[in-house]
Amino acid sequence: MWKILREYRNCFGSSRRLFAIPIGVALLTTLGLLALSSASLSFVGQNYLLRQCLWLVVAIVFCAIAMALPLEFLRRHSLAIAIGAAALLIAVLIPAIGLSVNGSRRWINFKFFHFQVSEFAKIALLIRLADRLADRSGMEWDFRAGFFKPLIAIGTFSALLIAEPDYGSTVLFMLVGFAVMFLGGVPLRHLFICTAAAAVVVAIFIALNPLRLDRILSFLDIESTKLTGSYQLWQGLVGFQSGGLRGLGIGNGRQQLSYLPEAHTDFIFPVFAEELGYPFALAVIFIYAAIFAVAWSEIYRIADPYLFLLSNGAILFVAAQTAINLAVVMGLFPTKGMALPLISYGGSNLVLIFTLFGLLANCLRTAHCQKPRLEDLIGRHL
Repeated sequence: MWKILREYRNCFGSSRRLFAIPIGVALLTTLGLLALSSASLSFVGQNYLLRQCLWLVVAIVFCAIAMALPLEFLRRHSLAIAIGAAALLIAVLIPAIGLSVNGSRRWINFKFFHFQVSEFAKIALLIRLADRLADRSGMEWDFRAGFFKPLIAIGTFSALLIAEPDYGSTVLFMLVGFAVMFLGGVPLRHLFICTAAAAVVVAIFIALNPLRLDRILSFLDIESTKLTGSYQLWQGLVGFQSGGLRGLGIGNGRQQLSYLPEAHTDFIFPVFAEELGYPFALAVIFIYAAIFAVAWSEIYRIADPYLFLLSNGAILFVAAQTAINLAVVMGLFPTKGMALPLISYGGSNLVLIFTLFGLLANCLRTAHCQKPRLEDLIGRHL
């Protein structure tokens, strides 16, 4: 343990920019608790703030485990981890096991909490893709090993997510999966074909699902459907407008008083903007951007293919989820239930995000302790 702590001290000491990541995570988590204390006011008898604080303790524990766990151990057992995640995604579809909420089965109902299986599946997919694609690094590209096998992993998880149904997570898995494949050396033309085929498949499933189709149609005409299909999005936009430059003050916002559905989860950012104003809302976006910029600037230096792909996948999941949530609440994307990392209420997602940052820190620490050859560094950066 002390050896690991020394390694992290040396790693952070070699690049002081890395301090921006834990500081940014701490700031966003604190702002999330502040926003949640107000966004959950209308939920009488539901102390979401206390629950989130308890989940935060669990998330910190999982982050510490991810920071200390030997990454080679995860790599050796990547197939078993992927199979276990797929088995859980299948189990959640069984009525006796999976919990159905708003027509979707995404959670396993334990006695004291609900566990969203797709969050664990994100980590399993990353480990499996990094393992498979890293094996081909520096070798002549092979269609079967370098493209088909990673695509099978992405397709399997995506198919199980569509069955729940969870189209938002399906799109997220595909986006991050294809991005990691691209970073792993898969030719862009192959990924273009896969992306087009995936878009057609998702469009067909949306067309066959009346609820999802209604969301798309409502999004195309928000003002005419503001009292029906676009009600949630409309109220979110009203929250942004009400906040202005100065905001209404903590606890003085109106959207969390049962006007805005899911104010404490998916649409917590409009509540934050309404109460604290545009400057604070922009500051949140800036903190996210700073975390991602620092992370990628350090990941760029990693020579080991496995660490490079795993760390990229970890930060891509956080960045993509952040971008999708912000785009939805600002009216740029159709409404989709996806939490804002570190700020929205949700135990499973909070644990996942902290675990991903733990994996990122572990990759940076492991890479720092390695002594890469000069030709490896040159090959990676060309």
